Formats: sequence, structure tokens, C-alpha cells
Amino acid sequence: MTQSLDPTVLPPSFPDHTQLPDEDGTFVKNFQEHPQSIFLTDSILPVLQRLHPDGQYAIGQDCGIYWRETDPPERGAEAPDWFYVAGVPPLLDGQFRRSYVLWREFIAPLIAIELASGDASPERDRAPLSRTKGQKPGKFWVYEQIIRIPYYAIFIVSTGTLEVYHLVNGSYRLLPPNDRGHFVIEPMNVELGVWEGNYDNQKLRWLRWWDSEGNLLLIGNERVAIAEQEIQIERDRAQRAEQEIQTERDRAQRAEQEIQTERDRAQRAEQEIQTERDRAAQQQQEAISRLLRMGLTAEQVAEALSLEL
Repeated sequence: MTQSLDPTVLPPSFPDHTQLPDEDGTFVKNFQEHPQSIFLTDSILPVLQRLHPDGQYAIGQDCGIYWRETDPPERGAEAPDWFYVAGVPPLLDGQFRRSYVLWREFIAPLIAIELASGDASPERDRAPLSRTKGQKPGKFWVYEQIIRIPYYAIFIVSTGTLEVYHLVNGSYRLLPPNDRGHFVIEPMNVELGVWEGNYDNQKLRWLRWWDSEGNLLLIGNERVAIAEQEIQIERDRAQRAEQEIQTERDRAQRAEQEIQTERDRAQRAEQEIQTERDRAAQQQQEAISRLLRMGLTAEQVAEALSLEL
């Protein structure tokens, strides 16, 4: 995934990131640039954490990449609006990075993204390094020929158009979009594309990441919203299940009540039958006594009442 440069032995005079300027005095060129960089970083972090469980990666946002020692130092630096470097520590000697110094780390960024406010002419500038004093080479040429960044994306903010270049055999080739209109960044197993929507109170076209299956990589508040929706869905499902359980309990209770009612009815019927039996037996006994008092023999009484002796 990483693009390594040939290490060389440095003379003591070569400065490190703490000795080089971390700004060039220029303004951020549009209001979209800062939130766009945060947007890109926030959504890609879960991917980078999976790719680098050891945490060895760095993200730069409008930070200088020093590729050549010059006077003044800023002339030997380019500051992509967003870039990602694999295989380097996020901090240097426990300090935050002020810039990225190629002659100290020898690993090129895997991808650099420029947010062009105009027609992207500066971002496409292929002017090579000149011996003429004071002339600065073009940004495109530096990324391609010196830093050798494998993927270079130019997003034209005013039109919302995106072009991505892939370094092949030492030269940038325009990368074609896939069927979804996204640009595949294979080493990261993600796609880069344009999404239209509201972010940071701005409804615009934004650069966003997708996974290799075309699923949008969400930012933190989107992930929270999805998690809250899933929690609410689970709550609703649990509530429906509890209601169904209660319905079954009520049904079972009604069934038990109906069974008890039938038992009570059967018991009353049995009692009525027993009462009738007792009444019939008593009437029979009274009839026997009355017939015997009338002087009938037992055989005559049995025959009269259809009884067996």
C-alpha cells in the first residue's frame, strides 16, 4: 500500500518538521474546504483503523509535504488539501506533526486530494522543475515525478466534478469511473465519488467515500443516527413482542376462565343430577313405606314399584 522512497544518508543540516514552516501565509480559498476535509477524514477513519490496527498511519489536511530543501523553505513544499500516508506514526517523538518531510520518512502519501476553487489550472500544472531561480514547478508535476503519489484527485468545487489520476509506470493516467460513477482506490478497498446533500449547514456536492460494494461510508453523526434508528427499531420490536405476549396471556386467561366456567357448569349439572337421584330415592323409599303400611307384602311392593328383591 505504501510508496517508499529510496533512503539516503542526510547531512546534519537537513531540517525536520519542527524546523520547517507549517504555513505559507495564504488564505483558505473557500468556505467548503475546511468542512470537506473533515468530512473525508471522519468517514474514512473506521476503514483506516481496520487497515492499520497498529495505528501506523497519518492524515494531512492542508499541511505541507516538504520534498526539496529550498530558500525560502516553502518553495520546496506542496500542501494538498487532504492526503493519507500509510505506515507512518501519527505523532513524531510524541509531538503532533507540523508538516510531512519526505527526506525524513521516505514514504509517499497513497492519495492526495486537491479542492480546486477555480478551473483547477494550478492543480493540473505540469511545469517541471526549472533551473531558473525563483520558479516553482507545477503541483501536478511534483506529485507525479517527485513525490510519486499513487492516486491524485482533483475536485472542482464550483462544478462538483471530480477527476482522479493513477500513477502507472511513473506517469499519471486518468482513472475511469466505475458503473456507479465512483473511482476505485484499490489499496484502501474504497471508492471516491461525489455526493449531493447537506453537511455543515451547506447543501452542496461533496467528496465522499464508499466501500467496495457501493455502500456510503458514514460520518460520526450519521453513524449515531443509524445506531439510534436501530435501537428504536429494536425497542419497537421488543414492545410489539411484549404486546403479543400480553395478548397471548390474555387469551390464555380467557381460555382458562372459559374452562373454569365449563367446570362449574358441569359441577352444577352433577349436583342437580345427584339432587334428582336423592329426591327419586327418597320418593321411592316413601312409596315403599306407604305400601307396606297398606298391608302389601314385600313381593307385592317390589312388583308394584318394578323393584328387584
